[in-house]
Amino acid sequence: MLAKDVMTREVCTVNPDTSVTEIARTLVGRHISAVPVMDIKGRLCGIVSEGDLLRRVESGTERRRSWWLELLSENRDLAHDYVKSHGQTAKDVMTQKVVTVGESAGIAEIADLLEHHHIKRVPVMRDGKMVGIVSRANLLQALATASPRRAQAPADDRALREAVIKSMKSQPWTPDLTVNVTVEKGEVSLYGLVSSEDERQALRVAAEEVAGVGKVRDHLSVNTALRAAV
Repeated sequence: MLAKDVMTREVCTVNPDTSVTEIARTLVGRHISAVPVMDIKGRLCGIVSEGDLLRRVESGTERRRSWWLELLSENRDLAHDYVKSHGQTAKDVMTQKVVTVGESAGIAEIADLLEHHHIKRVPVMRDGKMVGIVSRANLLQALATASPRRAQAPADDRALREAVIKSMKSQPWTPDLTVNVTVEKGEVSLYGLVSSEDERQALRVAAEEVAGVGKVRDHLSVNTALRAAV
C-alpha cells in the first residue's frame, strides 16, 4: 500500500498568523494532534503539534532551567525556548523542518520515517503542494483492513514440520541452539533451550505464521546463561 491509499485527504490547516490559542482550540475541538501551517500561496511552511505547545507560559509549563544549566546553555537555545513558550502565532512555535513524503511512498517507508524521526505524522506532497497527511492512525487503519498473508498449506505433517523449521531458520535472530519441532495433525510442539524470553516468543510466532499450522504448544525453556555460550 502507498501513501495515497491510506492518507487523510481533508486536512485541517492554519496560516502563519493564526494565534496559538486558536491552534490549541482547533486541536482540542477536532481531536487531532497537529496542524500543518500553509502560507498564502498554499505552500507548506511548517507544522504545529501538541509537542510544540507543551511548554507555554499561559499554562505554567514554561521550561525552567536551573541557574547552572542556564550558564552552560547557549544564548540561541535560551532564545529558542523563549519564543516557543511566549510566541503568539503559528510562525513563532511551528516546527519548520517538516518531514514529508510523496504519494508513491510505501507504508513501510513511512513507518520507518515515523520511527526514525520520533514523529506521529507526515504530510504527503505532489508537485510541491500538500495533498494529504499520513498519521500513525492511518497506518493502524491499514493494518486493521489488511488481509492475513497465508500461503498454501503443506499437504501433511512432515511437510508442515519442514515448513516450520524453514520459517525459523530464515530469521537472523534464530538461536544457534537446537530446537526440536514435532507436528501431529497440524499441531506444532516446540522443545529445547533458548537464551531469552524474546527468542522464545519469536520462535512461537514464526511457527504460527506458517500456513496450515493449527495450535502451537510451547515447551521451550529459557536459560539466560546460554547467552555467553552462544
